[in-house]
Amino acid sequence: MTQPPLVFDRTRLAANFAKRKGQPDFVTDLVVADLADRLAPVTRAFPKALIMGPDPALLPDTAQSANGPIRFEKISSLLEVDGFALADPEHLSLPARDYDLIVSLLDLQTVNDVPGFLENLRRHIAPDGLLIAAAIGGRTLSELRDAFLAADVEILGGVSPRVAPMIDVRDAGSLLQRAGFALPVTDLETHTVRYRTPLALFDELRALGVTNPLAGRDTRMLTPRHLMRAAEIYAERFSDPDGRVRASLEILWLSGWAPHESQQKPLRPGSARTSLHDVLKDTSKP
Repeated sequence: MTQPPLVFDRTRLAANFAKRKGQPDFVTDLVVADLADRLAPVTRAFPKALIMGPDPALLPDTAQSANGPIRFEKISSLLEVDGFALADPEHLSLPARDYDLIVSLLDLQTVNDVPGFLENLRRHIAPDGLLIAAAIGGRTLSELRDAFLAADVEILGGVSPRVAPMIDVRDAGSLLQRAGFALPVTDLETHTVRYRTPLALFDELRALGVTNPLAGRDTRMLTPRHLMRAAEIYAERFSDPDGRVRASLEILWLSGWAPHESQQKPLRPGSARTSLHDVLKDTSKP
């Protein structure tokens, strides 16, 4: 079996996260609030539910669906935290295989084998159970990527991988189908975050533990000259009239159901009773 390429250094990522020491995390807060809004109208009870993410201390203990309260079992996908089990997304093994609901928050964007991870999640969900996942979307920090690309070319004469590749919304549905989920749904929440200066953005990324996690990163130290040139380019290209700079943040949401015979099935080819010609015909003619 072909092994997926090693894109992310998860050991480095865990070390970065472990240094955060209670730093406020507005991205996780945003995702958790959105999760509550997404679960609230679902007319389904979830007596056995699990939620997983890099830092379990930031995950909610409970949620609410239209059918009543949901109490989560919490699992860490990155950090070794006292009181919480650790599940490696690259070799996933969860405590049970009959969850009615699994929620994965901010795991997907740092998993080397995304199809394998989604397929393993499906194997831990009971028939007609639900998966909800949130990941950082493909256009996140596009401004930072552009600024460092220009600075690398100018100073190094070439480019160095600095911003992690992320899942595009156009690929998300096919990833769910490939993993065996039925009725897949994907959507994108887009936000613009503004900072006083590019250096303020750099400082927050470092405080959140999300600096360069790539396995193929350049191991040379980033010089002050290089960093300041990237900040200058960022400010030149992505400043608003008030002088503040903007950064793009995309949250990609995926949901799918473990297959069950009761679910709606697509029609067999040729079984439709109305032809496409009849639907699209010119009704202006007698």
